[in-house]
Amino acid sequence: MIIAISGQPGSGKTTVAKLLAAEFGLKDYYMGGIRRQMAKKRGMTLEEYNQLGEKEDFTDKEVDDYQKKLGETEDNFVIQGRTSYFCIPQAIKIFLEVNSEEGARRIFGHLKEKAEERNEGRDLDSVEAVLRSNQARMKSDKARYQKWYGCDPFDPKHYDYVLDTTNLTIDQVFNKVADFVRQHK
Repeated sequence: MIIAISGQPGSGKTTVAKLLAAEFGLKDYYMGGIRRQMAKKRGMTLEEYNQLGEKEDFTDKEVDDYQKKLGETEDNFVIQGRTSYFCIPQAIKIFLEVNSEEGARRIFGHLKEKAEERNEGRDLDSVEAVLRSNQARMKSDKARYQKWYGCDPFDPKHYDYVLDTTNLTIDQVFNKVADFVRQHK
């Protein structure tokens, strides 16, 4: 069983992926983490790396080729990434939505605790700044994946299950997603 999780910034993707991996005894792969490390190695923030990716396909292609290979050679894992649904079409595809202000609030809270892990962008010193950054990130993601693959990672029609997490606790989100996976594995 392969579970591919995508969604809007701050929707709970990372937390849900970890919880699902633990619940079902699966490996957990985090494509955003890989891209953040690739950016950091180049002395860039994720925002700057995404901007580079609008001109140079290697910023996405390396990670997406890795995802495709995982889907061809492994089973029994959870993978989170914007293009995971596209790169691993046989996966159970989950998309988490969130109100943009709530997503920014969640990320801002996480940045206050672990900014160095996220390598998000510069000057994200308020919820409003994170909101602007998230909007730019989604615009860049959509532009890059449309340009390189002809797909929109935010279109719900690509997914087997779509859940709005705005007014849910992480436990509620996890339980709903886990129930869906149990019914479809």
